[in-house]
Amino acid sequence: MIFGPLFMILVLAVVIALAAFLVRWIGGPWHGTQPPHNVQPGRMPLDILKERYARGEIDKGEFEERRRVLGD
Repeated sequence: MIFGPLFMILVLAVVIALAAFLVRWIGGPWHGTQPPHNVQPGRMPLDILKERYARGEIDKGEFEERRRVLGD
């Protein structure tokens, strides 16, 4: 009588483990967090700074200060 519930818990644990294994196998390897989709790999920090200045996100003083910090 005590083996029935234990066997059911064991079967349920095996089913859950198999489901988790299948999801990981089908989904492929996990690489952690992905970079934002709008960031291009070859862009330089100065290019991003120039774009922000052109869009009006930062003013001329902040642009000059950050450009000086970047070393250009």
